[in-house]
Amino acid sequence: MRIVVCVKEVLDPAAVNNYALAGNLRIGADGCTPDVAAIPRLINGYDEQAMEAALRIRDQGVACTITAVTIGQDRKDLLKYCAALGADEIVAIDPGSAALDGQAVANILAAYVKHTGGADLVLCGRQASDDDQGIVPLLLAEKLGFASATLARAVEVDGNSVTVIRATADGDETVRGPLPAVVTVSNELGTPRFPTAKAKMAARKMSPVELDPAALGLTAQDLQPAVVMLRQYVPKVQGNCQFLTGSAAEIARELMEKIRAA
Repeated sequence: MRIVVCVKEVLDPAAVNNYALAGNLRIGADGCTPDVAAIPRLINGYDEQAMEAALRIRDQGVACTITAVTIGQDRKDLLKYCAALGADEIVAIDPGSAALDGQAVANILAAYVKHTGGADLVLCGRQASDDDQGIVPLLLAEKLGFASATLARAVEVDGNSVTVIRATADGDETVRGPLPAVVTVSNELGTPRFPTAKAKMAARKMSPVELDPAALGLTAQDLQPAVVMLRQYVPKVQGNCQFLTGSAAEIARELMEKIRAA
């Protein structure tokens, strides 16, 4: 079987938070793009767990090939990391200067899957840590006509069906559906494995397959975003801290007066 894992490179969330808390996060002159030259990039955490889910399926004895695919320019480090984890093939799709939204990204990924002979299972992270939208996997399933399941904390393949244990707010839920399917993987899957030094050395020699939307039969209209970002900004956070003194009864009385006056 063929497993396609969709991966995305994002800004390091911890570094972004540190910059924001320190007041150093700035938005560029276009009003939409963060000035992030000093912030490192890495694989989206949920996508890393999607890779782990694919590797666990292989560990279960299922004969499969794993392809990691990403969209964007200069993503070789990301893809070589996936290769070091165990991907058999790595694919980079360069959209050029196109400003993509979730629908356009799903169009590209669906065209890639169809162009390369289809897939039995497509694994995605539940959402990306940069925009937290989580809409691409379900759009992708719709465009491919695949069954879909979300929030997986375990994925098992048995013949022509896939069983998914979903981590929901009300507890675990087990669902089973036919292949081909799109499954989104959540952090409840558990800690993903780390690549070995030997695997990292071998991955350095692996070159990604490089494609562009035109090679996948997509037109400019297919890349037109349905949702356009108009503005992004760092909200100003202001606080006012006051210390109350006196006995417990006096502090409680003064606090209640301040609450009533607010």
